[in-house]
Amino acid sequence: MIKNKHENQNKIMLVGDMANVFLDDSAPQRLANQTAKNLRQAIELAKKEHFELIAAAIPSSTARFVTELENLRLACTSKIVLLAQMYQEPMAMIFVHPDLKGKKLADDYLICPLAAGDFDDYITAGTVERPAKIKNQIEQDKKIAGRIRQLEKLATEDDLTGLKNRRYIWEFARQIINYAQKHGGKVTLLIFDIDDFKHYNDQYGHLVGDSILKQTSTLIQRCCRKHDVVGRIGGDEFAVVFWDGPKSTEHHKTDDRRAAAEHPKEPVFIARRFRKQIEDMKFDAIGPAGKGVLTVSGGLASFPRDGSAIEGLFRKADEALLEAKALGKNQIYLVGQPNNKVQ
Repeated sequence: MIKNKHENQNKIMLVGDMANVFLDDSAPQRLANQTAKNLRQAIELAKKEHFELIAAAIPSSTARFVTELENLRLACTSKIVLLAQMYQEPMAMIFVHPDLKGKKLADDYLICPLAAGDFDDYITAGTVERPAKIKNQIEQDKKIAGRIRQLEKLATEDDLTGLKNRRYIWEFARQIINYAQKHGGKVTLLIFDIDDFKHYNDQYGHLVGDSILKQTSTLIQRCCRKHDVVGRIGGDEFAVVFWDGPKSTEHHKTDDRRAAAEHPKEPVFIARRFRKQIEDMKFDAIGPAGKGVLTVSGGLASFPRDGSAIEGLFRKADEALLEAKALGKNQIYLVGQPNNKVQ
């Protein structure tokens, strides 16, 4: 059993601003044996004492965070867990992914805000024993934590496809646009749907329609990059939030108005590839006639060129989608005139 935070054998350290990490403001004091204001302070503490686990909140600005995380990894053998806000999840995924040498900056990440019981479940699963004096409070938290986890899943995930739902896409896009405004970078929203989807539901039944939606979901995920966020926002309508990625926004700030006026190349390339692949895909649920019969239409809109807020990007992308439908379907349009068609 570990000793309390006033004794010498520390096991768990929380690092950074905990204001948005836990649902309960008192959780850090109850859960941690040691706290540090930042990674620099955490490195000094880790050199003096061994911690079973160091949990670090990802700051809004990550200019120094990567270097300091590398130094923390070199300074200790502790398990390092990142505490990430929703919009920071793609960044956290990169930090826990091994590089070419098999090394990674962190071992795992958790999405915040967290109930104290959720964090404790994670800790105990990792075999770090908890102080007896906080167990009663933790048990009370756990009674609520299970319900919270289930509600969070229902609130953010589409139950048919497993993609993020409209609520998640909207909030993620809002947060990542705010991030891009502060730190530089571009965000592109793609909205698309399956052409004449009602026809397939009517002719083959809703089970076949569901199968088509699942296959479409799998394909768009395969076409996108790991840090892009894909969601089903209603019926046969999908959305993808493309952004610069966690590393490029910090290191590629620019005031070049010409660059800012151009639509990102990667989202256009991905949209083009996706449209072609879905056109060529064989949909087994339809039967022998299921190859090459489905097409999609979509619209692309980018921050900062086409809007400064998520409401504007959704409106512009919807307008481009309607334009693509009106001009023949099976195409994806950038915001603007017909010559903006993505071939």
